[in-house]
Amino acid sequence: MTDAQGATDDAAPQLALTGERTVPGIPEENYWFRRHEIAYTHVQDRCADARVLEAGSGEGYGAAMLAQVAASVTCVDYDDAAVAHTRSRYPGLDVRQGNLIDLPVDDASVDVVVNFQVIEHLWDQPKFVTECHRALVPGGTLLMSTPNRITFSPGRDTPLNPFHTRELDAAELTELLTDGGFDVVAMLGVHHGPRLRALDERWGGSFIDAQIDRALSGRPWPADLAADVAAVDTADFEIADAADPAAPAGIDASLDLLAVAVRR
Repeated sequence: MTDAQGATDDAAPQLALTGERTVPGIPEENYWFRRHEIAYTHVQDRCADARVLEAGSGEGYGAAMLAQVAASVTCVDYDDAAVAHTRSRYPGLDVRQGNLIDLPVDDASVDVVVNFQVIEHLWDQPKFVTECHRALVPGGTLLMSTPNRITFSPGRDTPLNPFHTRELDAAELTELLTDGGFDVVAMLGVHHGPRLRALDERWGGSFIDAQIDRALSGRPWPADLAADVAAVDTADFEIADAADPAAPAGIDASLDLLAVAVRR
C-alpha cells in the first residue's frame, strides 16, 4: 500500500539532511519543506496528463505529488543516495541517475520539465537550460523555482548557502531562460501569508532569521519556536504573479521565484 504521495508503507529510511536539500518528516525542517512543497502544489494543474521530467528530484516527494496527476513522471538526480532512496520510497516513479547538464532522456520526449530549488546549485546554468530545451517538445513548459537572490542573500556578493553557486533575481532568471530559447510567460513570487507574517512579528521581524540563528548556534530550540516551525502548513504561503498589482510588495520582495516558461 502507498500513502497520498505514493510512498510505500514500509518506507525507506529517511534521507540524510545535509543542508543541500530539504526532506519531509523533520519537525525543525518543516518551514523549508513546506516552502518547497507550495511550488509543487501550485503547478499540479499544469502537469495534469502530461509527460513530466523532474530534473533534480532530490528526496522524491515532489515527483510523487506530480505523479498523482501526470501521465508519467521521470526523475533525474545526480546523487546516488537520493536516487536509491527515491526508488525505494516511491516505487511508482521512473528514477534515473544522471548529470543535469546531460539529461538521460531523448530529445523532445517530455511535455513539462520541473526544476525546483536546483538551478542555484549548478555551475553551468546555461547548459542546463539548454538541456531542458532539448528534452521538451516544441511549446513544452519549463517550471523553475529558485530562491530570490535579493531576499535570500541580501547585500552579499556570494550566496549565503554554501551549496549554492549562483543565485538569481527575477530579471536574471528571465534573462537566463530567454537566452536559452524560452519565452517567460509568468514570473511568480512565493510570499509569507498572514499567519507567517504574524510569526515574523512575533520573532523580532523575521521568522526565518530566528530559525537560522538557532540552527547556527547549535543550542536547543526554544519550545515555542520549535512548535511554531512544526505547525507551518503549505497554505501559509502565497504565490503571486509579478504582473498582478495586488501582489505583496512586488516580485523583488518575494522569498522564492517561480518561472513559467515555454520552449520556442
